[in-house]
Amino acid sequence: MPVVRSSEAVTHEVHGARFVSYASPLSGSRELCAWRGEIPAGTRAPAHTVSREEVFHLLVGELLMTLDGRTERIGAGDTVIVHAGTTLAVENPTDHTALSWVTTSVGLEAELADGTRLVPPWAN
Repeated sequence: MPVVRSSEAVTHEVHGARFVSYASPLSGSRELCAWRGEIPAGTRAPAHTVSREEVFHLLVGELLMTLDGRTERIGAGDTVIVHAGTTLAVENPTDHTALSWVTTSVGLEAELADGTRLVPPWAN
């Protein structure tokens, strides 16, 4: 039975946020990836277009999430479904770290506005 202990999770830091990877091919998952996101107070991640659908569930805090130019304030307990091909931006306008849980399928890539492609190690 594949079990990933919290002490075995792999942490990555990108664009001021922290991604703590629990499920990915590196940990034994074949199809899905899952991670905890830690978005510090005042963080504004750059807009990026995702290649795979993501399910973004906010555990703690409040965020401004912009999907294809439409911004929504979300709070703890809210879930945002981000379809493949959507341009996403995340901002934490509060003075507390927000915590999220995100799932997607293996192979997610993100393209930044300048054309830079990011292949996140926590989702591949």
